Amino acid sequence: MPVFFVCAGLLGLLAVALAVNVGLMRGRKRINLGDGGDAEMQAAVRAHGNLVEFAPLTLLMIYMASDFYGFGLVAALSVLLLLARLLHAGGMLGLIPKGRLLGTLGSAATLGTASILLAIAGLGLKQY
Repeated sequence: MPVFFVCAGLLGLLAVALAVNVGLMRGRKRINLGDGGDAEMQAAVRAHGNLVEFAPLTLLMIYMASDFYGFGLVAALSVLLLLARLLHAGGMLGLIPKGRLLGTLGSAATLGTASILLAIAGLGLKQY
């Protein structure tokens, strides 16, 4: 479980870094609200927004799966999510070629796997 918490913490720091990036860019480009039609601003806002939209649900699914599956699987899903979100953010900001695609695929694979594992675990539960 420690790997999960480290990855969750690092994802939180990534969210902070992306938010700071948006704020600094707003000041530099003098865009107070929205994206001002600026492509670079749009990418920065979406890089942050996509992380905030995707990571919490996936982290929750991984955390819930930890009750049913071993440390190795939870650690692997946590690391995969962290790497995928880093790739996605780097791709959105133009820092990592194909990062957006690879990050999207990795994120979707992580959420899908955790979701399937939870559904399978839920089918085996008995209510008292």
